[in-house]
Amino acid sequence: MTSTTTLKIPAPLKARIARLAQETNQSPHSLMISAVEREVERAERMRAFVREAQAADRAIDAGAAVYAAADVHAWMAKLVRNPKAAKPKPWRG
Repeated sequence: MTSTTTLKIPAPLKARIARLAQETNQSPHSLMISAVEREVERAERMRAFVREAQAADRAIDAGAAVYAAADVHAWMAKLVRNPKAAKPKPWRG
């Protein structure tokens, strides 16, 4: 289901949208819908990332395992050659 929303777009931006739409063989409406959808998806991913980072920070404060970056990078390099490579040992946790 769709609904109508009105946007007040500055004239210079509207001209840029019209030019890009014509150059890419799209309608200005299609171009704007795609742009809004991409931005909403990006913002949602960013919010999820921040929530995950905050949860990880709380887990670390509560005593969760912490690994040295160099050990994790070395382990990831080993995984390329051997998917069963042993995980690094935490330096805290």
